[in-house]
Amino acid sequence: MAADTTEAIQTELKTFDVKCEDEEVLDKMVEQCMSHRMKGEDIVLEWVAFSTTKGGWSLSLDSLEQFEHEVLNKRASKFRPSMLKKDVRVGQTNSLESLKDLIRAEEEEEDLLDSYTTPAKGSQKRALSTPENPQSKRSVSVLPSPRLLLSPTSFSPSATPSQKYGSRSGRGEAVVSWGALEGMAWAGRGGRGVTLRPLGGPEEPLTNRYRFMFQKLRDVRDVLSERIEELGTELKTRFNIEEFSSVSMPAQDSVAVLGQVCCDSNGKLNAQSVVLEGEREQSSGGRVPLQLSELPEYSLFPGQVVVLEGLNTTGRKLVVSRLYEGVPLPFHTAEGQPEDTAADDPLMVMVACGPFTPSDSLNYEPLLDLIETINRDRPDVCVLLGPFLDSRHEQVEKGQLTATFEEVFRKCVRSVIEGTRSVHTRLVLVPSQRDVQHLPVYPQPPFTIPDLSKDDKERVCLVSDPCTLLIGGVVFGLTSTDILFHMGAEEISSAAGSDRFTRILKHILTQRSYYPLYPPAEEVNVDYERFLWHAQLPCTPDVLIVPSELRYFIKDVIGCVCINPGRLTKGQVGGTYGRLLIQAGGIPLAEGKRQSPCLAGQVVKI
Repeated sequence: MAADTTEAIQTELKTFDVKCEDEEVLDKMVEQCMSHRMKGEDIVLEWVAFSTTKGGWSLSLDSLEQFEHEVLNKRASKFRPSMLKKDVRVGQTNSLESLKDLIRAEEEEEDLLDSYTTPAKGSQKRALSTPENPQSKRSVSVLPSPRLLLSPTSFSPSATPSQKYGSRSGRGEAVVSWGALEGMAWAGRGGRGVTLRPLGGPEEPLTNRYRFMFQKLRDVRDVLSERIEELGTELKTRFNIEEFSSVSMPAQDSVAVLGQVCCDSNGKLNAQSVVLEGEREQSSGGRVPLQLSELPEYSLFPGQVVVLEGLNTTGRKLVVSRLYEGVPLPFHTAEGQPEDTAADDPLMVMVACGPFTPSDSLNYEPLLDLIETINRDRPDVCVLLGPFLDSRHEQVEKGQLTATFEEVFRKCVRSVIEGTRSVHTRLVLVPSQRDVQHLPVYPQPPFTIPDLSKDDKERVCLVSDPCTLLIGGVVFGLTSTDILFHMGAEEISSAAGSDRFTRILKHILTQRSYYPLYPPAEEVNVDYERFLWHAQLPCTPDVLIVPSELRYFIKDVIGCVCINPGRLTKGQVGGTYGRLLIQAGGIPLAEGKRQSPCLAGQVVKI
């Protein structure tokens, strides 16, 4: 019978010019025919009608699961009362067993929905009977599709929700607040009319995959030398420095030298191991140890481009008396009429960073809670930074998934897109080095989601890591790489009482790079040819988003509002997300001074 059904399905698919060479897909359709008592010709007709309403979905295992959920299950529910009457009258054992299977499947589906919600006090289990007025399953849960798509049983043997996450306290509590919060309403317009586009730098934004692992050491050296020379020119102009000297040339008078901070060994940088690697034109890449005892305060890290003044009487050690660290880029100014100036109400931007599952379970309940928050607050833009499927997750590392990495990721993204479609929130998806299904190279190309509908393509923005976006005329700098943690582990400072986060953020802005650390952390694979074009700041952003394992914060650093929203989950417990209110088009100058378009911000517990 199965062979006859397979042949009938293949014949009917050819009639509609639907190509299917995957045997697993055909087996799935045969299974659906047997489960729902349909002929092969009938199920193909139902599928063609369903795929047409979805804009021409391709035939795959994922689309068949959605087809069964939206069409076949409802069809079975529609005919269940008559089947019950017939089977009881005839008394056939096989029919009764089939009926029990149908009822059991329905119970399992509703139990799955109930496992994500808190049962009402005194609630009882549903009776095993068909109600007189059957209630639509869409009214049982606000977001049925995302919850069913992200069912842990579909890709993981561990279907138990995290107990610690479920018992968390302080839900919705603001743990950090910044700006003028009085009279501010944390609600958006749902993204209608919001302009969102990448802000180009020296080259077009990174939009496609590229070949990597082909760079030569000479090419890396050329990129680093170009950065040193470019920043050196800015420092020379800003501080009126006449000329640079060689780092190895003895001089009895104070000299100014340009170079890059390095460590004299493979260990961690400290005050005794700091050396300066000079630029090519004057120093030919030579190195000189630094003595920092004469500096009142300093903050240095490997890869930092600096200009130093001091004495180098022997050519073997530079006694530093003055340090010039860097110059920030100017802020973006709109050409012509500013964007979205007609918007009176501020725009709401929500920011959340993965992992989106607890560390003890592949249960996406934190992400589902975030989707419900989006539907409640209706932000204009929601920025989601990876990892969406964390390579450091225990079940991923042990290979315990029953689905491929790509399948889990696609279900995750589909849940977010479909779960927020009704509120029209613009979505920005940023990949992470820890996304197990994506390319672990920096700069990282954007995700590829080929089956997006036309409406979803207009609403979903797939960007690279890092990237610079213009949202309503306000410049956002985004990176999912934990530069705060990496630089914090390498930076040395003598500035007593200063805030390390502020120092590192200032370095990022004045070094004009999303990742100024060199050599990079071991987990970051940098392609320096693309790094030169796609990891540099085109301007000083109005808002800089730098998620990190370190403690969340919102800070104003030299006019740029920097936010670390934390991660949506921290181990087995719930984490935090961020939200911002921005004035589209910017705020007019007050007494000749620029005002930040970011009005207020908060970090909130999920």
